[in-house]
Amino acid sequence: MSRADLIVVAGEASGDRAAAAVISKLPPSVRAFGMGGGALGAEGVDLVADLRATTALGVAEVAVRALAIARAYARIRVAIARRKPAAALLVNYTEFNTRLARVLWARGTRVLWYGAPQIWAWRSARAIPLRRSIDRMAVMLPFEEPLWRSLGVNATYVGHPALEERRGDRLSARELLGLTPQAWAVALLPGSRPHEVRRLLAPMLVGYEAVRKEHASVDARLLLASSLDGPTRDWARAMAASAHVEAVDVDARAGMGFALPAFDAALCASGTASLECALARVVPVVCYRVGWVTELAARAVLKTAHVALPNILLGRAAFPELLQRRAKPTLMAKSLARALSKRDSYLGACTELEGVLGADTHKNASVAVARMLEPWLQVSAV
Repeated sequence: MSRADLIVVAGEASGDRAAAAVISKLPPSVRAFGMGGGALGAEGVDLVADLRATTALGVAEVAVRALAIARAYARIRVAIARRKPAAALLVNYTEFNTRLARVLWARGTRVLWYGAPQIWAWRSARAIPLRRSIDRMAVMLPFEEPLWRSLGVNATYVGHPALEERRGDRLSARELLGLTPQAWAVALLPGSRPHEVRRLLAPMLVGYEAVRKEHASVDARLLLASSLDGPTRDWARAMAASAHVEAVDVDARAGMGFALPAFDAALCASGTASLECALARVVPVVCYRVGWVTELAARAVLKTAHVALPNILLGRAAFPELLQRRAKPTLMAKSLARALSKRDSYLGACTELEGVLGADTHKNASVAVARMLEPWLQVSAV
């Protein structure tokens, strides 16, 4: 068996990009296989399971999703038994990867978890089984290192992958997207999962249209995540076209870095996108909706005052959050109009966010993670 076999598992678009960046820092002798999307595929990873087949759907499709996840897990187990990897890179996707980590640990595979479960927000009990089946953890938020170390996990803050985004200049990005240099530009980012897009896109389009009617010099683009399935992508394109908004596919490998500098503000789903926007000086208006059952469960266990990552990191409501019944077109329009007209007042928080993340010293998370894997693979990382 070659000591350069690596299993990598990422179940979401942001994790796919983060894992791909790590793989790109390892030498070609590393033979990687596992689960991911377009970004890992572009790095030559042998994908035995595609994350797009397991992406969360609506409530009515729970059984379909569960079957897809079970199939993906079975395929990965077969591949592990056949290829006997020396090391594993597991990126978030907590429930799936926690179960897989136990299997890998029992086989003697060294396990590196990249991106910690958000036990500081909810379900802190998840830390107990996880700490017993991983060797190291690379965390993306600075306060997570002491938290996980206090629980007995060998955790290291490596920086957030968003700090590695390659961003062009404003004029080039606008030219690429067909936006005029003078007008305000709005990014519509309804999420990377089908159910998010189907809940958020319609009110986002209505909210944007209200702002456009009040301000003639404003334009928008819908950015479609690479993890979306075909039917959801087609539906979103049709919705955007009916509102005279152009849809743009986000490259699975490059992410939104090529596009974000073009915009002044964004209506975006809660998650990594809100952080990426703030770091690109795009004021995020964070919106999110879940079903009422999920809402009740979340309210019972949520331990943070904020939902948007930038606000959590800054410890205050630096950027607007419109959640559940507040995620409606009228409030989206009001918050978006303010984000555009008062943009300069938000930029200080964007700069502050860089300081909190330690942008000056933690800009190469993928390099740090690759170096953690290196001794287990008996190779030299870039």
